[in-house]
Amino acid sequence: MSLKVIEGLSHIGEENAFAVLARANALAAEGRDVINLGIGQPDFPTPEHIVEAAVRALRDGAHGYTDARGIPELRAGVASDVQRRLGQEISPDNVLIVPGGKVTMYLAIMMFGKPGAEILYPDPGFPIYRSMIEFTGATPVPIPIKEENGFAFSADETLELINDRTSLIILNSPANPCGGITPESEIDTLVAGLDAHPDVAVLSDEIYGQMTYDGAPHVSLLSYPEIRDRLIVLDGWSKTYAMTGWRMGYSIWPDQLYNHVRKIAVNAWSCVNAPAQWAGLAALAGPQDCVRDMVAEFDRRRHVVVDGLNAIDQISCATPKGAFYAFPNISETGRKAKDLAGDLLNQTGVATIGGPDFGILGEGYIRLSYANSIENIETALARIDGFLNR
Repeated sequence: MSLKVIEGLSHIGEENAFAVLARANALAAEGRDVINLGIGQPDFPTPEHIVEAAVRALRDGAHGYTDARGIPELRAGVASDVQRRLGQEISPDNVLIVPGGKVTMYLAIMMFGKPGAEILYPDPGFPIYRSMIEFTGATPVPIPIKEENGFAFSADETLELINDRTSLIILNSPANPCGGITPESEIDTLVAGLDAHPDVAVLSDEIYGQMTYDGAPHVSLLSYPEIRDRLIVLDGWSKTYAMTGWRMGYSIWPDQLYNHVRKIAVNAWSCVNAPAQWAGLAALAGPQDCVRDMVAEFDRRRHVVVDGLNAIDQISCATPKGAFYAFPNISETGRKAKDLAGDLLNQTGVATIGGPDFGILGEGYIRLSYANSIENIETALARIDGFLNR
């Protein structure tokens, strides 16, 4: 007997960082000394006042269903935080609390993806973008993210890719996996060019918006009122507050789309974990020194990673301006990126991710997460150097 499932399931990809994590954990279980620079999650604990807010909510009886959109207090808290950080006014009625940032990608791509449609996405970029586009039957169209552009998208190149089949553009700044930040001038040009394409929606993935360095500003697409009626913003708590395992994010939707996603929420997950929502409110409304301290530590590690990589023969590394990833160029090694990443893990115990796991334009690069201690980072760099130059 052969069960017939929809064709789209055969096109779904994966996020290989989790496969690398599983392999790294298996090696560690065998007694190997493994340093994981693969998985993209902060190595800090969730701040205590956030944890306590969840515990208190449980003790106070937050055990039942909530509004599918998110508790009103948290949606208002998101609106207040956006005003505080970005100077942009949004209505809590446009905020949807979701069980993780990926859910917003899923919702937006499912909403605009269908056979015959084209969706633009960054390449190299977060692998779930392309995976979900292919699942819907839409055609994925890569926006080139090039080292010579500081790993930022080019507005002119992006606009040239738009045609009458384009339904959605996905943007990500600060970016995973490259750490690039798109300059305001490029965003200005893109938004101006979108005037000619009023039926194209925009998904702006801003999950790393508070992780920038050297005074580089985060320019939110919320700053452009001319596209607010077709703009979807993805953000959340996972990276900023070291809450990856809490599985909670939020998105901001234009009026014309909000009721559609509200109904999907009702049908798909009913509501987000109740005590986690109170923890999310404590994160936004509480002291922000935990965020500043974590980003400052990432900044210190960033310099160690970049300097160490550039000291290794056959490797060069541009300085990332945001997030917590380095994307060194390994083309001079003559090795395929995924093969090199596999050998580094199996032979040296250093977990990294091959660039092609982030897109067809990722060949010649590997991704290192510097969400690890400086001591471990320095040991990992020494192992990489020894492996390449022994």
